[in-house]
Amino acid sequence: MSILKSLTRLGGSASLTAIANDVGESAAKVHRYLSSFAQEGFVAQNTATLHYHLGPESIRLGLAALRQCDPVRLGEGALLRLRESLEVTCFIAVMGNLGPTVLRIEEPSLPVTVNIRAGSVLPLLWSATGQAFMAFSDDAEVHRKAELEFEAGSAEQRSLMAGPQPVARLRRQVRDQGCAIVHDTLLRGISAVSAPVFDAGGHVCAVLTALGASNGFDARPGGRVCPQVVREAGDISAAMGFQPASG
Repeated sequence: MSILKSLTRLGGSASLTAIANDVGESAAKVHRYLSSFAQEGFVAQNTATLHYHLGPESIRLGLAALRQCDPVRLGEGALLRLRESLEVTCFIAVMGNLGPTVLRIEEPSLPVTVNIRAGSVLPLLWSATGQAFMAFSDDAEVHRKAELEFEAGSAEQRSLMAGPQPVARLRRQVRDQGCAIVHDTLLRGISAVSAPVFDAGGHVCAVLTALGASNGFDARPGGRVCPQVVREAGDISAAMGFQPASG
């Protein structure tokens, strides 16, 4: 188990030497365990780099654990209501080790084809989900990753946030709106709205998102989608024990 924990700490992929050093065991001993894990599908090896990474069984195990998170269970009704009333794709995401991770998704009877599914990891700046996490989180590490993501973004992406202190400015904008809104930044032709879900301590524990084809998706702050997403996220937060500050 310490080897699997090590792979997680090392970002999900690492060399045999790195894993052995991390757990404080010999490479030969760690290799024997990794071989056993590989046989059961808990790890796999990249034939090009020879690095080991978490396999499909580990992913299934992680997703099963994440599905037990309270905001996901409490948000199931919200997903169904949003799907039916807005006829759009809706999902709940939590902050995983690699970033905002989709856990539960509901699609309308005629879904818009998008490359997002349970287990998808989304960027902090170029997705509405990530923006909501980034804007409402007080975690300095999340803010640091957002700054690094901006620096690594394409010229086209960075042009969408032109001006001084772009990440801080985006954070203030999202907080002022009460939700994050994106148009065609992550997926061409797709717009999305996301609102934060808070736990009893006032920390962002999940994000509720609705998305659809941009040409028929009213993503204005006071439009058809935003108020419903914000209201449903607020109801989940209340069920989690969150009490917003008065005034």
